[in-house]
Amino acid sequence: MSGIVLHHATQARSFRSLWLLHEIGLDFELVVHPFGKNLRAPEYLAKHPLGRVPALEIDGRKMFETGAICEYLCETRAPALWRAPGNPERADWLQWLHYAETIAVHGANLTQQHIVIYDDADRSPLLMQLEAKRLAKAVGVLEQVLSDHDYMLETGFSGVDTAMGYSVDIATRFITLDEMPAVSDYLDRLRSRTAYQRAIERDGDAHIYKKAFYVPPIG
Repeated sequence: MSGIVLHHATQARSFRSLWLLHEIGLDFELVVHPFGKNLRAPEYLAKHPLGRVPALEIDGRKMFETGAICEYLCETRAPALWRAPGNPERADWLQWLHYAETIAVHGANLTQQHIVIYDDADRSPLLMQLEAKRLAKAVGVLEQVLSDHDYMLETGFSGVDTAMGYSVDIATRFITLDEMPAVSDYLDRLRSRTAYQRAIERDGDAHIYKKAFYVPPIG
């Protein structure tokens, strides 16, 4: 058994950690969980107190926040993907790492409305429309940055791109990138990476996003 264990669910935010582990080239054990009661079992709650994914077992500890996992893995295993204190890109590295979660929150709200809530009567067309607009605005912030360079940092690919790439990838389930050509090209570059493709292979069959695109309702 590997000394590193990643607990993952297909298409969930833990994909960020799965992808990053492949980018670094680490050996690790992948435990894929279905969404359901097993994530609420006491033995799993000891790894993640909210019964969610990811949970990463590494260096004798358990971690469960994707941003923290990204920073820890880059700091301890892949300095080339990190920007250490004192590096001129340190502030940008931190900003985009956390901004990836800003985008993800809007995607999560739309996932809740479109997918998790089954009954149409319980869905809010107004909220879905507003969140789609907020998501498009949040992703749109990246257009100027990516017009200037291929990845989020001027010096090239870093761990931040696994976090941001996942958020943008999920965003395309709810918004189009027709007016964001630089973001669209960025996503294509990320999807062409060998580590991304290996992570996709291990991610498994779709369990959350079974449609390519979820159209906001008219209401």
